[in-house]
Amino acid sequence: MKLSTKGRYGLRAMIDLARYSEEEPVSINSIAARQDISERYLEQLVALLRKAGLVNSIRGATGGYILAKKANEISVGDVLRALEGSLEPVKCAAYYSEDGCMAADGCVTKYVWQKINDSINDTVNHMMLDELVRESKSLNPEGGCEGQKCNH
Repeated sequence: MKLSTKGRYGLRAMIDLARYSEEEPVSINSIAARQDISERYLEQLVALLRKAGLVNSIRGATGGYILAKKANEISVGDVLRALEGSLEPVKCAAYYSEDGCMAADGCVTKYVWQKINDSINDTVNHMMLDELVRESKSLNPEGGCEGQKCNH
C-alpha cells in the first residue's frame, strides 16, 4: 500500500491541528508554515477532513480550525480514509461481488489480501491522534517553526 501526499500531508496537518488547537482555533497559514505545506493544497485537504466530520471551522478574526472530536477519538484510519478512500491494497472481486471472480473457488491469494487488509486496518484504527501528538511533543517540544516566524 502506498499513500499519496494527501494522506501523508493530511495526517501531518491533523497532528499539528490537534497539538495547537487546544486553546484556540488554528489558521491554515500557521499549519502550512509549521508543516511546510502549500496553503492552497492544505485548504483542499482540510475541506475533505471537514466533509468527513473530523475538523470544524470557526469564522471570524480569531477563527481557524479545530478538531471536531477529541484527539483520542480520532484514529489514523479515520484521517487516512477521509483523504485516501479505501486503504485496501488490492480490490479482490472474491469479496466484493455476489458472483465473486472466476477463480474465487480455487484462489488462495484472496486470503493473503484479506490478511494484509486486516493488518493495515487494525494498525491504523488503533493508533489515535493524541498518541501522535505526544510523540510530536517529545520529538519537538518547542513546536514546528525552527528558525521561522509563524503563529502557533
